[in-house]
Amino acid sequence: MKGLLIAIQFLTRLPTPRIAVSSEEFAASMRWFPAVGLIVGALVAGAGWAGSAIDPWTGALAALVIWVAVTGALHLDGLGDIADASGAAHKDRDRLLAVLADPHAGSFAVVAIALQLIAKLVLLRALIDGEALVAIALVPFAARIGPLVWSRALPDLHAGLGSRFRGAVRPVDFAIWGALLIAAAWVSPSLLTAPLIFLLWGWWLLRRIGGISGDGHGAGIELGESLLLAAALLLAHAG
Repeated sequence: MKGLLIAIQFLTRLPTPRIAVSSEEFAASMRWFPAVGLIVGALVAGAGWAGSAIDPWTGALAALVIWVAVTGALHLDGLGDIADASGAAHKDRDRLLAVLADPHAGSFAVVAIALQLIAKLVLLRALIDGEALVAIALVPFAARIGPLVWSRALPDLHAGLGSRFRGAVRPVDFAIWGALLIAAAWVSPSLLTAPLIFLLWGWWLLRRIGGISGDGHGAGIELGESLLLAAALLLAHAG
């Protein structure tokens, strides 16, 4: 249970008791990332449901505001950093790492974050209009399985936050969260696209950036959430 509290403290701005955390315990908290996604998803879907009492756009805006507020824009920051680094990737590795370490946002970051927020708003509106609140609630859960995969499958880009998670995820963790993902897909079949999303993002990171970092995890969660929302919407229209 301590691992869950650590994961909530790291991934959200939700109030939790202050606890002492060792480096090993922090790394092991990654095993609880999908559980935090369930909490985030419940809050986002709840806000969307409440706002939809006015109209779908209000519901979408309420859901998006809660999404950003609860996570503290942590993953959006990673998306912005990866976007800037990608723009510098055609130069040398030192330049790429320097851009990742730079706390300032460049033009690539601003555009990427803006497009991500717009995409989520539009997708949330369409799903709320279609009363697909369960699908919305499960998206953050599925997206946060990604870091478990990338931390084991990709080389570390540098010695930083992301590298601390390497080796923390056990085979049993993949088995548990994989089984729960399949179970969730009975309710929202579009979640079955999640493994493909994880694979594609890992391939892109390896090819374009050269490895995984904390920013890579954050950007992957953000893009995974948007793609899973889009998959849920496509499935709803196909049905």
